[in-house]
Amino acid sequence: MIVSIPSEVRNEYAKAASKGWVLPCICTENLTTTEAILAAASEYGAERSVSDVPVIIAITNNYNHRSQSVNYTHTRDWACGLRLFRNDILALAGPGAPYENVKVMLHLDHVQYDIDKELLEGDLSGYASIMYDASALPLDENIRLTAEFVRARGDQIVIEGACDEIVDATGSVHNDLTTAEVAERYLRETGVEMIVANLGTEHRATGKELKYHGERAREIKDRVGTKIVLHGTSSVTNDQVRSLFADGICKVNIWTALERDSSAALFGDMVRNASKVAGPSAIDKLIEEGYLTDKCRTDEKISISHFTYLYRQGIIYEEMKKIVRSYFDLWYL
Repeated sequence: MIVSIPSEVRNEYAKAASKGWVLPCICTENLTTTEAILAAASEYGAERSVSDVPVIIAITNNYNHRSQSVNYTHTRDWACGLRLFRNDILALAGPGAPYENVKVMLHLDHVQYDIDKELLEGDLSGYASIMYDASALPLDENIRLTAEFVRARGDQIVIEGACDEIVDATGSVHNDLTTAEVAERYLRETGVEMIVANLGTEHRATGKELKYHGERAREIKDRVGTKIVLHGTSSVTNDQVRSLFADGICKVNIWTALERDSSAALFGDMVRNASKVAGPSAIDKLIEEGYLTDKCRTDEKISISHFTYLYRQGIIYEEMKKIVRSYFDLWYL
């Protein structure tokens, strides 16, 4: 079931809050990821006897750190990518579809105030929520533009905003944590329903110094309530983000961990089955070049069971499904 009417979306958040649930919002840029998310939710519901398990599936557009709608198709046309994204979910989770037992909300993530104007001014029906992202601007200008968007579209879609930028933490620049004062002002003056706060888990980060600051989240919660969205959880361990609802977190956005960890699983399996994946001559060449060892020289013939898209995406799919399921186990009690 696809949920997009604003009142029904808000009702899903209210129901989750009544159970102490944090809603996982998982980004995708391909069919394999999309179906892995739906399958994990469906299997969780079946195992736990929970009907209509809610999940948010998200996609970015012309976000310069990762343009996921652009990556959805090799046309590199964002509008085409968005159509495929929506059609995939309709085919998989719409009426009579294999995952119709999952309650799916579609989210537009990191929609940019400037380069995404065509999307922002277009038809947003069918989407449950949107993150209006003016975080590259000074706070006052961010607030002004976000408030304008809320006035224009707030009756049509649930809107969240970023009260300060979460920078690319692979570089040398790090943002300060969001303060309770800034969070309260941003929420009050923009009219957004949720705020993305920097709580120490920065985007695209792998640094060991990163840490989720629950004490800061609770300070913000005391001012604004349970309206905080957390990004960047792939940069910290699951143990750090186990008890988020008590901190005022209502939604967590996830993506990097799915791609990063499933890629490692695929790589390992391909190396262990190198001859079947690439054939003996290719393996001999890689051994001679020093990239593989003699252990890979099994003399097995190249096999359709290992060199096709089905093999590669099957491993990715199963690994992603396990990762997504771990988040349900973490936040759905």
